[in-house]
Amino acid sequence: MSLKNQSIVIYLAIVIVPSIFLSGCIAPSDESPASRTTDTVSSTWMDIELTDVATQETFTISDFKGTPILLDSFAVWCPTCLQQQRKMAELKERKGAAIIHISLDTDPNEDENNVKEHIETHGLDWYFAISPIELTNALIEEFGLQVVNAPSAPVVLICEDGSARLLTSGVKSADELLAAIDEGC
Repeated sequence: MSLKNQSIVIYLAIVIVPSIFLSGCIAPSDESPASRTTDTVSSTWMDIELTDVATQETFTISDFKGTPILLDSFAVWCPTCLQQQRKMAELKERKGAAIIHISLDTDPNEDENNVKEHIETHGLDWYFAISPIELTNALIEEFGLQVVNAPSAPVVLICEDGSARLLTSGVKSADELLAAIDEGC
């Protein structure tokens, strides 16, 4: 590699790449992604078709309008995600079909076989789907990168009217999830 090419590589490594990463740390407004809510007009991501891994049935998030929805973004390798899903299972056991549970695998390296094995191994029984890249990108645009940060146990609460908000990070108990629905919808 010539000296000129080495200089370019060093410049990219020292100036450009860190600038790209740091630009994501600067908030465009005082509103944090976790406090953002959506309205029904801008939420076209709710109309993206998904396929339930267990049943192969297709559905959209908007199919469940009129019922509270807990949408968790996860990866099968993530123990924190599994902890959150166990709390969601506890809530499902208590509330049944009064709350819709949808788990979206947002890890682009995982496929239906990985997810199917995950739900069978852990006895989970609600909607599980691989998130299409357009849905993953729309969620990031709507709620920020935290929505796909699996270890932060991201859960989006979608209310009966279609409004949505990203709940606080960390594993949320069944009681905390229920309180969020009661307070936020």
